[in-house]
Amino acid sequence: MAGSVIITAANGSLAIPAVVHLLKTLPDHLAILTVRNASDKDPNTAALRAEISRFPQAKTVIHELDLSKLSAVRDFTKTVARNIDNGAYPRVKAIICNAFHWNLTSPEPILTSDGFEQSFQINHIAHATLVLRLLDHFDPAGARIVTLSTDAHWPGRNPLEKKAPEIPDNVDALATPPVESDYTGRPFQRYANSKLAAVMWTHALNRRLLAHSTLSKVNAVAMEPGSLTDSRALRTNTPSTLWYLQRFILQPFQPILCYINPTMRSVTEVGPVLMDLALQKSHPGERGHFDFRTKSDSSPASMDEKKQDLIWEKTLEWAGLTKGEIDALGL
Repeated sequence: MAGSVIITAANGSLAIPAVVHLLKTLPDHLAILTVRNASDKDPNTAALRAEISRFPQAKTVIHELDLSKLSAVRDFTKTVARNIDNGAYPRVKAIICNAFHWNLTSPEPILTSDGFEQSFQINHIAHATLVLRLLDHFDPAGARIVTLSTDAHWPGRNPLEKKAPEIPDNVDALATPPVESDYTGRPFQRYANSKLAAVMWTHALNRRLLAHSTLSKVNAVAMEPGSLTDSRALRTNTPSTLWYLQRFILQPFQPILCYINPTMRSVTEVGPVLMDLALQKSHPGERGHFDFRTKSDSSPASMDEKKQDLIWEKTLEWAGLTKGEIDALGL
């Protein structure tokens, strides 16, 4: 097996076509597919298994992983590390941090059992924990970490924005938002902030990987896939207006809309591009931010190295890494 490819929320709208592309083009790789519910009672997991069954020669394993529980992330990484150490799994060639959460219908923040705001934990803290706890099991000859970016991390670019994304001086407020009297615009801002933090962490990680004695050939990218007109995200924890918009405008008129706005794309278009980027079939060795297929700048705020380092240090704390574990990373 050439290497392990880990994909979170592998039964998601974007992930399934990415997985299919991997199984079709690189069946010698091991696809480690994580889902929140591994039972076929979950229709999305059943759909994933149906796609996998079309490629009997491919190597796949499905792990149950709930990113809203950091203990589950730690247990998963221990399992993967153990399987790599005993030769059952090859070393990691790519991690695609695909899992996603937002809740645009709840004005007040919802906290996980770990005490963190749910979108921020799933979109950033849990993925960072996953990556950090497996870094010493990456292929030192070359590997890539992919985070999903979004135009929401740029102030003013997303039509759902009412409050601009920002990294406050008190960075803890991202993970544990304070009680407020007015939550107008906060639900979408919480999502946007989680993505802004993830992009900043990607930049901070790259600087450290480049200086690392053995991991300098491991790189990290944040890919902005565009507006996915057929994504289930538009029907999950969203107001009914978004559901109607998708069903009656975005999906039926997608072929026309993509000519008007090229950033409107289907998941079947984006999935293979995402997988090729993750496996460095495109842009090998490059780092940083991508707008779909093209290397691009991330938002000006995301390039603030002082705040990148602040996000980096706080993420180590949020991830629950001990001083010994942090020192062992060599980052």
